[in-house]
Amino acid sequence: MRGYSVVGSNALEAAKVFYGALLPELGLTPLFPHPSGGMIYGAEGKLKFGVLGPYDGQPHVVGNGQMTAFEAASRADVDRIHALALSLGAANEGDPGPRGGDASPFYGSYLRDLDGNKLCVFKWG
Repeated sequence: MRGYSVVGSNALEAAKVFYGALLPELGLTPLFPHPSGGMIYGAEGKLKFGVLGPYDGQPHVVGNGQMTAFEAASRADVDRIHALALSLGAANEGDPGPRGGDASPFYGSYLRDLDGNKLCVFKWG
């Protein structure tokens, strides 16, 4: 079971604007600022996600093969949140739709945030 996910950023103020608009659509709100200048987000008082400056003080680089996935409440929410992320400056990595064939229970979309971190917004079932 996942505890929480963190992505890095080289532009924390812009990242906080991006995630501050996107994450409430997924039920996550700011919990507290991180000492790096980033922000920690959660739900029901529990830590779920963070956008931070790298601990070692070096520039953030995108991890090859890494992705953070957020489950949406419905397929319509996947579509809406994908469009919102694009309007906030995200790059499209895959339009919303079923994966694995039309009968697949997995419906997802793929994005890159402002720092190039790969994100998925999905609905299972």
